[in-house]
Amino acid sequence: MIKKSILAVGSIGIDWLELPNKISGKTIGGSLTYFTRTAGLNSKVNIVGIIGDDYPTEGKKLFDEFGNNLDDLQIVKGKNFSWGGKYHENWEDRTTLFTELGVFQNFHPKLSEKNKKSDFIYLGNIHPNLQLEVLEQIKSKNNVTACDTMNLWIETTQEELIEVIKQVDILFINESEAIQLSNSKNLESCGEKILKMGPKILIIKKGSSGCKLFSKDLNIEVGVYPIKKIIDPTGAGDSFAGGVMTAIANGFHLSEALLWGTACASFCVEGFGLEGFKLMTQSSLKERIEYLKNNII
Repeated sequence: MIKKSILAVGSIGIDWLELPNKISGKTIGGSLTYFTRTAGLNSKVNIVGIIGDDYPTEGKKLFDEFGNNLDDLQIVKGKNFSWGGKYHENWEDRTTLFTELGVFQNFHPKLSEKNKKSDFIYLGNIHPNLQLEVLEQIKSKNNVTACDTMNLWIETTQEELIEVIKQVDILFINESEAIQLSNSKNLESCGEKILKMGPKILIIKKGSSGCKLFSKDLNIEVGVYPIKKIIDPTGAGDSFAGGVMTAIANGFHLSEALLWGTACASFCVEGFGLEGFKLMTQSSLKERIEYLKNNII
């Protein structure tokens, strides 16, 4: 498989995590970090982000290994973006303990001429105005653009978020956010209302219940890969998106792209921070995709 290029923008963080299994600690994190780790195995990820001078060597090595073009990765003096979260007993809800924007507070994405011509673009979960700044710089036509978002932006910057949604082909969003954004009571109604906002494809992430895709012609639901034990759910959504976007970039049907995303997310939750990805190789990823193909759909 020839690796296709994906332009990806998002947060690069240092996380403090407290989990229901009593595990806690510091790890590299952020939407762009998890996306790059999964997408970078089978695609060329061109990085758009910012890090401070205290960003760990571990994270720099990850972007060197799984990133492709780092020209638009800004490295500046100051403290890196950091976030702390405590998960509830259901493993899906969490409470933010602290957010320190650091250098991310003054971040504005600047694309190189090469990156402006990208055919596949992923806008990670960051402020909608920053997502719009990326879209305004894209020169390529007939590209495939996807974005992720969260409840904070729905509650505080909904007008800007809807402007982003109008301009993208694919929207990733979790179940509660989809209900909140569409003011609906069930996912079928969510799908209908959100597609009218502009995206061609809506992918609703349902956590431990899998995912559901809506488009004009498709309504696809996929379950999860059975793992023995959840260690840490952080980054599962971004890992899922990394798998989906890689599959789409490489020409796979949307139904199979969901399997790629589901398989990538399954590795993510099997370790603290990014440790679960130590198990993810070309062969192990393929095995999980094949399992899902034969047992889940």
